[in-house]
Amino acid sequence: MSTDRLAAPELVAVDITGVTRQAFILRGAVTAGAVYGLSTVGPFVGQAFAQDDGGDAEILNFALTLEYLEAAFYDQALKQVSGLSGEVKELATTLRDNENEHVDALKAAISDLGGTPVKAPGVDFGEAFANQKAFLALAQTLEDTGVSAYNGAAPAIKSKDVLAAAGSIVQIEARHAAAIRSLNGNPISDGGFDKTLTTKQVLKAVDPLVTS
Repeated sequence: MSTDRLAAPELVAVDITGVTRQAFILRGAVTAGAVYGLSTVGPFVGQAFAQDDGGDAEILNFALTLEYLEAAFYDQALKQVSGLSGEVKELATTLRDNENEHVDALKAAISDLGGTPVKAPGVDFGEAFANQKAFLALAQTLEDTGVSAYNGAAPAIKSKDVLAAAGSIVQIEARHAAAIRSLNGNPISDGGFDKTLTTKQVLKAVDPLVTS
């Protein structure tokens, strides 16, 4: 499919490798977002967890995989993107540090639940580090994807304490998205509410992805 027909072409450049279920779900979420739009990411994630009750530790491991992705993105950007403006470099540094804090907190929470934190997946961000504009374009899409993914996973969480912890992280992710949007000259949100899809719409949208 030509990139000019994709809803979020920036996500096509993102390559996530790994054999864990969480990495598979994240790959599917990213692909769904690229093809059908970011409004499909949350419902896709929700459907994935509804198919198999792996418990709160599995959901937190998915969140950990997502945070690994974002932490790696900002860490690599700070090393590879030349000519970042002072404001952009400062924000990227803050976001990298936030994502690493999320990684540490999620690892601890998973261990407290008796689970084993997954290892970081391999990632490749394509041409996203060619210049500041490309970096900011993918940063906005990744942050919006992350917020949608957290929202999709949240209904499957059973523990109120775990839900509160995830909620405290997604609030920061939303602030990240708003800050990046501002730097891109875009509105900080597309409206008063996140868009949603029906289960039927989600299944139709992701069917070509989950059957392969």
